[in-house]
Amino acid sequence: MNQEQKDRIASGQGFVAALDQSGGSTPKALKLYGIDESAYSGDAEMFALVHQMRTRIVTSPAFSGERVLGAILFERTLDDSFAGQEAAHYLWQTKRVVPFLKIDKGLEDEAEGVQRLKPIPGLAELLARAKAKGVFGTKERSVIKANNPAGIASVLDQQFELGQQVLDAGLVPIIEPEVDIKAADKEAIEVELKKGLLARLDKIDPATPVILKLTLPSVDGYFQELVDHPSVLKVVALSGGYSRDDANARLARNPGVIASFSRALTESLSAQQSDEEFDRELDATIESIYRASIA
Repeated sequence: MNQEQKDRIASGQGFVAALDQSGGSTPKALKLYGIDESAYSGDAEMFALVHQMRTRIVTSPAFSGERVLGAILFERTLDDSFAGQEAAHYLWQTKRVVPFLKIDKGLEDEAEGVQRLKPIPGLAELLARAKAKGVFGTKERSVIKANNPAGIASVLDQQFELGQQVLDAGLVPIIEPEVDIKAADKEAIEVELKKGLLARLDKIDPATPVILKLTLPSVDGYFQELVDHPSVLKVVALSGGYSRDDANARLARNPGVIASFSRALTESLSAQQSDEEFDRELDATIESIYRASIA
């Protein structure tokens, strides 16, 4: 574990940019960016276009370690480059932004009110490759849709088992049991979720802490015990379908929690903007998310 990167995440001022759109979410991300599906044919062209979008974001003067603590990359991006440098190397050495890698392969079909992680073949090799490239940590996302204690427990058991494999590989896991913001019993889910998280965190060595990525809670400040837990390096929040303004407002009411937004980060960016317009819009977006994260 890189101690300088660990210290940046633990005590730095800023947020984590989620730039890890995968095969399922890329068409939507491109459409929001002003690129219709008719503009490309096949996965290769699609991923090339989304890499151009990511490159435009991370190479912008607005994107730097002064306000952005970390960035989560998609596996394809790990093997690609920004400005002629390996992606993870560029983020840390040029921008002082801590690199993370999305390692999950998507979600299983819903069962017991949750969607568990699909199997991750070749995980040990992927973790070793990520560490060799200078990646600090990983991200793995499950989804909780209903207040089913057995389902929530199964998600958390799977997440923490995977998290331990990541820790054993010398990386820091971002454990992400997302709660669907449209769930009718969202507040009750969060009660069950926090209870389950605290029980499992008590078994994690504080010397090798984890990061939690959670849906913004229905009750302001509800995750304070998680923020303060000795085995938690940082609690970050996903935007989860809230607009950026709404997500920022909710985030600002949760001290100690910082943003890890994806769609809310890119919602006002467009392929049709000039570089000057793009940089200006990105700067305003980053500033708003930064302010909410340090509120």
